[in-house]
Amino acid sequence: MNLKIKRRTKCEIFSKVNKSAKQFLKLFLKITISILCIVFVFKNIDVEQVLITLTSLNYFYLILAAIFFILSKFISSIRLNHFFKDSGVIISEIDNLKLYLLGMYYNLFLPGGIGGDGYKIYYLNNLKNYSKKELLIAILADRISGLVALGILLVVIGLFIIPAYWIKILLVSFTLISITAYYLITVYKFKSFKKSFLLTNTQGLLVQLAQVACVYFLLVSVQVDGNYLSYLFIFLISSVVAILPFTIGGLGAREITFMYGSQFLFLDIASAITISLLFYLITAIVSFGGIYYSFKGVRLSK
Repeated sequence: MNLKIKRRTKCEIFSKVNKSAKQFLKLFLKITISILCIVFVFKNIDVEQVLITLTSLNYFYLILAAIFFILSKFISSIRLNHFFKDSGVIISEIDNLKLYLLGMYYNLFLPGGIGGDGYKIYYLNNLKNYSKKELLIAILADRISGLVALGILLVVIGLFIIPAYWIKILLVSFTLISITAYYLITVYKFKSFKKSFLLTNTQGLLVQLAQVACVYFLLVSVQVDGNYLSYLFIFLISSVVAILPFTIGGLGAREITFMYGSQFLFLDIASAITISLLFYLITAIVSFGGIYYSFKGVRLSK
């Protein structure tokens, strides 16, 4: 009997060590890829010009950019809570906001561990005994809603900068088919989200618009001369690329997208890279606020 217990204990310890090793390797690879991407970008651009651009910032517009970024995260938090409520997960807006901020901190500064979304599932399941499956579905629905809104804005801006009419027709057709499919899947497969479909997707658009406004004020801050829509188009593409879990919060992947995108659209590369770095800096500063709740913890109100 004792032998069986010892064997089981050894298996559990081995499993935990193996899991920790995988998490460490995942974090190491993400950091390595981010560093390699940044080094590659700075080897292919005029670093001195980027530094000159950074030293000539208009801080009033930089602050406005930060305000709109914070606004985008606030709306995103409210949207997530609507998905929670539709799944039967009832928490107050302030508690959800605390969890959301803590999740941002975990995603950016502790990417090799449980992650922000994983922590929310773990925390709400353990504290309130909410179903892990329902929590996961709510979070996935929230992510998909944001991705759909991102795609819509990308197509809308693309219609103004893409000259070929056949590409415009293709983009509009693909968007309409995708939105229709998204709605039908929601209605027939995830019926609990049907009643708030319009609300949550409107909030998704507001989130992306707030981030577009953030980047617009960054463009004004670095005194970019025209072609704003082209820069915003690249930013939206970089946001899609940054979703891929290969880097630390999109660092490196976003910069490479800006570098190649600005070359393709004949934009100022130094300004594009500066905007990308400033956006990451704002994200990091706001996300770092979640460290308070990583020490204090989030106590849900009754």
